[in-house]
Amino acid sequence: MPAKKYIVRLDYEERNQLNKLVKTGKAAAYKRQRAQILLNADIGEVGPALKDHEIAQHLGVGHRTVERTRQRLVELGLEKALERTPRKRNKPRLFDGEKEAHLIALSCSEPPAGRSRWTLKLLAQKMVELEYIDSVSAESVRCILKKRHQTLAT
Repeated sequence: MPAKKYIVRLDYEERNQLNKLVKTGKAAAYKRQRAQILLNADIGEVGPALKDHEIAQHLGVGHRTVERTRQRLVELGLEKALERTPRKRNKPRLFDGEKEAHLIALSCSEPPAGRSRWTLKLLAQKMVELEYIDSVSAESVRCILKKRHQTLAT
């Protein structure tokens, strides 16, 4: 097994901060869990210096969670090691503010001839027909209208 690349060595203040976070129980569970990982991985004078697999087994987390937490501490510092990483959005948003405004205006307008009200599918088709958007599903339309508190029967 290769030597650990990211070594956790906590100073007195960091150790006290993490102990306080774990013992008060006021922090989010993920923060307390990461604090426990760092406390157990500490190779300082008072740290238990447990191995990753021991920490993972003791806390009921995955081995990679322990590794990533140690890595984040070394690379980004204590505060970032305790926080969640922001999620990256893989695809661009389908609707911007202008397209949402067109959809809402359309949903408030008169329904097509022969219909008593707009359906989600009709709204989606009309948005494509008016070339506001290339393609859109009825579910996307529903989510946008729900977000904007529009009432519409399906």
